[in-house]
Amino acid sequence: MLHTLQLRAETPPSLAPGRSGAFSAGIAPPPLRIAASKKKKMPSTPKVFIVRHGETEWSLSGKHTGRTDIPLTANGEKRVLATGRAMVGPDRLIVPGKLDHIPQRRRRRIRDTAWTVPLCNNPPPLPPVAETPPGSYVSPRKRAQRTFELLNLGLPDGTLPWKPHGDNPCEGFSCAAAVQVTDDIREWDYGEYEGVTSPEIRQIRADKGLEGRWDIWHDGCPGGESPQDVTERLDRLIHNIREKFHRPVLERTHPDPAATGNVLIVAHGHILRALALRWSGRPLDAGPIFLLEAGGVGTLSYEHHSLEEPAILLGGAFVVGDE
Repeated sequence: MLHTLQLRAETPPSLAPGRSGAFSAGIAPPPLRIAASKKKKMPSTPKVFIVRHGETEWSLSGKHTGRTDIPLTANGEKRVLATGRAMVGPDRLIVPGKLDHIPQRRRRRIRDTAWTVPLCNNPPPLPPVAETPPGSYVSPRKRAQRTFELLNLGLPDGTLPWKPHGDNPCEGFSCAAAVQVTDDIREWDYGEYEGVTSPEIRQIRADKGLEGRWDIWHDGCPGGESPQDVTERLDRLIHNIREKFHRPVLERTHPDPAATGNVLIVAHGHILRALALRWSGRPLDAGPIFLLEAGGVGTLSYEHHSLEEPAILLGGAFVVGDE
């Protein structure tokens, strides 16, 4: 708890006007009495933790992987488990018990729905979360879902909105977050460049007489998504997160005074880099100058506790004590 110190000087009777006392004798006055008054604690700044799925055979070879559904490699699973041990827990960067919402990718053609996940210690039920409008593509992405399972959030069997893709490494962390599956965070649709490496794309374009170096952030993908397509769905997701989870915390209107507004997103390399650009208000054609490795974690937040000052957090501290 933060405290401010207020100084209040109380004059002893011996030093009151009209009286003789120690002060007149050249003896130093007693020290000032210090009273501490409690100050209302500033709410923590909400964060969005972004996690890229683990390594796949195509990410190793440099193939663009959008719609294609391929699993993590054995090494990819090991790395995600290591990420979970290092970054997720009661005294880590991502505290499961303080996640308000966990968006995940949709798995089948149904309207997006929120599921309340009672994780490991029977936490109290959450208030209902409003539905998010569905996106354009509906193919499942097991690599992101499996990554989510391996992060050690403490998910008991039978609570995921998809059939688990492997063993559950739950270690009992407490959390009561709603898992929402949404197309808004699926990977960029690469269209004709699906399963193709960047050098192969350059050769394809040269064979077609297309001049200039291909840049997905400016050109998009033929038969797939343009930067504007991606911008529209990411802006929708950002708006939903800010209005549903962040504004109530920052403006102190959330029904739960202990709410953090923290959100976890598990998705893919290009779309998460695009999300960081749009979070900070930059157009996609500006191009990112940052990377997110397979199984890596990034953080989006705000400066000065202000929705008007979105920021990319370069280094987040672990939680300690009763934060």
